[in-house]
Amino acid sequence: MNMHINEQVQNIPFLKTLGVAVKEIAEEHAEMTVTIDDRHLNYMGTVHGGLISTLIDTVCFFPRPLIPSGLKLTTVDLNVSYVRSARNGDSLVARSELLHLGCRTARLSVKVTDQNQSLIAYGTATLMVLPQNTV
Repeated sequence: MNMHINEQVQNIPFLKTLGVAVKEIAEEHAEMTVTIDDRHLNYMGTVHGGLISTLIDTVCFFPRPLIPSGLKLTTVDLNVSYVRSARNGDSLVARSELLHLGCRTARLSVKVTDQNQSLIAYGTATLMVLPQNTV
């Protein structure tokens, strides 16, 4: 894994607040992890869906040909399907798979699993490749 990219990701304030960490950056996929604690829970005591959505959205940017290669991107479409709830103490892994990278868009799929490899959620995202002079 590119330690420079890993350090940059670990210093993103939003991800730092949520406790999200990079596990792996590879050519066709990326993985991020989070261990559920009280800050991630909703009023029913299960993980808030916004955390799952954040994991799915964020992990899409990190297969090596995307942000690690210097591309600037933005999400234009995000679909999340929840399968089962996660609970306090669960360790979640979000794994993105790069399905397509074109000149204007990238398309990815994501699975979120717990420490038992049980499927928690899955999703897809389309990212738009921005002109390189865009901030």
